Amino acid sequence: MTDDRLAVAFLGTFESLRMGPTFARGRRDERSGHVRSLTISSSLVMAQVRGPDDPRAFRARIAVRAFGASEWAALEETMAGEARYAASLLGGRMPAGIADVFAAAGLSLVPLSLDEVAMDCSCERWPMPCVHLAATCYAVARSFQEDPFGAFTWRGRGRDELLVHLRELRNAHAVAATSAHPDGFLPTAPGSSASADDRGMARGGNPSAGRGEHLGEADEFWGSTLSAAAPVGGRPGAVSRPDALLDQLDPPPLAQDGRPIVEVLRPAYLALPDE
Repeated sequence: MTDDRLAVAFLGTFESLRMGPTFARGRRDERSGHVRSLTISSSLVMAQVRGPDDPRAFRARIAVRAFGASEWAALEETMAGEARYAASLLGGRMPAGIADVFAAAGLSLVPLSLDEVAMDCSCERWPMPCVHLAATCYAVARSFQEDPFGAFTWRGRGRDELLVHLRELRNAHAVAATSAHPDGFLPTAPGSSASADDRGMARGGNPSAGRGEHLGEADEFWGSTLSAAAPVGGRPGAVSRPDALLDQLDPPPLAQDGRPIVEVLRPAYLALPDE
């Protein structure tokens, strides 16, 4: 699910109420800047909305169920297990196919039914949702386009916590792979060839000595990933972290003194000067 599809799926839940005039007015008010503040926290969206005919701002709230610790643990394990999910999230983007991860766990990232949602507004007008809540819905959809991590926050997992857990899980996978292959490199596939120099580099030898063909291909792949890396945070103007490349692909099954090689290298990447 891309960032736009996330917003469309969210709005579809509320537009299914067939309250066309109310939501048309809410869309206009949101575009005109009448949603004065919007906060997204675990299970709760809250906004102050003051339309052109309102004597004061009204508080609009939309609540959903935040997922529990065990549900998030299973979701994070799945996301960390596939490079495409982890790379997109660590790069500040909503991964394609993320809806499938939640659906497989019997969950949805955005509410797909009004039965999942509770709403109220201090204007106390009827019927609900009122125009203030409609404007808030469009403000939430816009925020998901600008920062997809807001959807995770609403479901109970903030950006920093999610990314920390993903890094920890991927590092744990790397350590497990290293333990399974104590020589420090993965076995070659049947019929393939790897020179002694290639194996020496996997063990920490001279990387310039006798590089194999497959290593050249890996360099080409890493180079293309670096050039295509998006700014971290998913916001216009965000600055890429110097160490972002280390999180883009599956970590190699290497370790030094029990530490994943990615974490050994991270301080050196962080010390690189900004572009």
